[in-house]
Amino acid sequence: MLTYFSDITNNQSETTMEVSMSTSLLYHAFGIRKGFKYTRTLYEKGAVIFVVKPDQQSLRCPACNSHAVTRKGVIWRMIRTVPIGRMPVFLKVSVQRVRCLCCGVVRQIKIPFVREYRRCSRSLERFVLSLSHRMTIRDIAVHLKLGWDLVKDIQKEHLKKKFNRPKIHKLKQIAVDEIYLGKKSDPQYLTIVYDLQRGNVVFVGNGKGADALKPFWQRVKRTKAQIRAVATDMSPAYISAVMEHLPEATLVFDHFHIVKLFNEKLTALRRKLFHQLTTLEDKKLLKGTRWLLLKNPENLNPDKDEPKRLQEALEINTPLTTAYYLKEDLRQLWSQPTKEHAAVFLESWLQRAWSTGIRSIISVANTLAARRSGILAWYDCRISTGPLEGLNNKIKTMKRQAYGFRDLEFFKLKIKAIHLSRYALVG
Repeated sequence: MLTYFSDITNNQSETTMEVSMSTSLLYHAFGIRKGFKYTRTLYEKGAVIFVVKPDQQSLRCPACNSHAVTRKGVIWRMIRTVPIGRMPVFLKVSVQRVRCLCCGVVRQIKIPFVREYRRCSRSLERFVLSLSHRMTIRDIAVHLKLGWDLVKDIQKEHLKKKFNRPKIHKLKQIAVDEIYLGKKSDPQYLTIVYDLQRGNVVFVGNGKGADALKPFWQRVKRTKAQIRAVATDMSPAYISAVMEHLPEATLVFDHFHIVKLFNEKLTALRRKLFHQLTTLEDKKLLKGTRWLLLKNPENLNPDKDEPKRLQEALEINTPLTTAYYLKEDLRQLWSQPTKEHAAVFLESWLQRAWSTGIRSIISVANTLAARRSGILAWYDCRISTGPLEGLNNKIKTMKRQAYGFRDLEFFKLKIKAIHLSRYALVG
């Protein structure tokens, strides 16, 4: 008899310990909050199912938080949670429906470890986000046997919470530029505003030009941000927008875009001169020299005879030689000791460019003469769109790895997070 009762006591103790251990495991490993208790474990079709019920003593009204409630039936929900190894794990949750004696509403109690309208737990969402720093959306979906859209929605909600409206009231120096997304994209361009001091994107607008920046200027006005300097290209749309909304800010024309403009004219000149050559030997010397003309002299590769090939190409055509050396001289504009020296250097360069008689070079000189204040402003505030150009390359790589983005809002959120490593997610 004593042995019989001893066995019963031991079985009850083991059952209590099993329930207690399982409840503790669910709390620490799967994020099950207090107010719910473990009842049993099921194994079905290769999955682990933990059956969880609410503690009847902790029932509260979801509207007024009162304990004065009566039960009005239950429904069962299957919630996906963090896997155990490669085995999927589900929580079979009994959701109690209650009627409040204080406010009179009849509602289901809230499940704190599940986001509203979701079928996965918050702990699984956190696990997905931890994998997102190293894996693509498709890889996570395949690995965890989840839907692609679910993984994307988890990432999107996280990014929206962090980056939907970046704080801009402390902005001092910004860079503005657009990125081309391709002819098949809608829109084909995105305009990006970059915080040069903190190194993050603060705005992404649809399209390009002044209209794309209208929402940004509205936020600047509301937050009363004191932006002191803006780096941009020589686009008339950006110039007019900055002068209208930030009349006291220093407008700096990016030297990369200035050299790029001259390089484009140099390339067009080389192409035109190539077609004017009459002998096959001269055409052979000039053919394939485009990148040699655009390269900096110190970057020419002697092992491939690049300096020799460039010199031979320059010797057969005087206009090309003149344009090439003007391009090299233009690079020296940003290495002058003072702004006054730079102004004298720029004036000298313009006079030489105008005297060449080459139409494309004269066109560049006219443009630089009209924008000389913004070019020389670099000596007042030494900023450029260089960091933003580097960011544009990362954006293009991210877009290519993801084979495009169907959700433009999601794409823009990922752009805002791309420079902050703790939030950046793989495409």
